Amino acid sequence: QVQLVQSGGGLVQTGDSLRLSCASSIYTGTNYAMGWFRRAPGKEREFVASINWSGATIYYGDSVKGRFFASRDNVKNTVSLQMNSLKPEDTAVYYCAVVDPGHPEPTGSAWTSSKSYTYWGQGTQVTVSS
Repeated sequence: QVQLVQSGGGLVQTGDSLRLSCASSIYTGTNYAMGWFRRAPGKEREFVASINWSGATIYYGDSVKGRFFASRDNVKNTVSLQMNSLKPEDTAVYYCAVVDPGHPEPTGSAWTSSKSYTYWGQGTQVTVSS
């Protein structure tokens, strides 16, 4: 069973930055793609970012492009989400997720679908005050 442990998050003001991290229990050297999603109160889960194994392919949701940046360290088995210029509308619970290592990487719009991801972190709250 894959375990994902998230860290980071908290309460910040508009314009501040935060960094979220997600550590996986997947065996080092195993290829797997990862993603970030968020769910705001009363809203559907929203795609935030995804990153392939090499880090060469990264996608972002339209609402975070140019402000959020995903990266990964395959030696440490961690993925990070650097969030800059935070806005109140970024307030949500953020989740990291992993594509089953036994499956190929998503293609096209599948990168942005939560259905492409098998394992999920516990979620971390990000609150941006105005």
